[in-house]
Amino acid sequence: MPLPLPIHCAQLFYDGRCSLCAREMAFLRKHKSNRLVLTDIHHLLQINEGERERFLLELHLLQPDGTWLRGVDATVAAWSFTAFGFLVRPLRWPLVAPLVDKLYRRWAQNRYCKLYRTCHIKET
Repeated sequence: MPLPLPIHCAQLFYDGRCSLCAREMAFLRKHKSNRLVLTDIHHLLQINEGERERFLLELHLLQPDGTWLRGVDATVAAWSFTAFGFLVRPLRWPLVAPLVDKLYRRWAQNRYCKLYRTCHIKET
């Protein structure tokens, strides 16, 4: 899928219609380095509806090397571009990560259902 990719930058794709997400992005925008680009999914014209829905279901981060991170991994990577990255790193600790991932997926699915009045929830 062709997406705008600044060279040597990570790109975080977020749902600008989600008020909690928008507040977090405002904070990130204020404190991030210039190596992180924040992109509202609703401003992407070059993706189809299926791709847009996939992006809206959970946070996505495209790393400079072309690899993708999703969910909590994307969040932790995005915050690593701020001075506050150390605060979220524990979310990836081996004993904590499975629970955090499960909670994030449930929150993200509920957020999507409430905002878009449709649910495509898959239990994992």
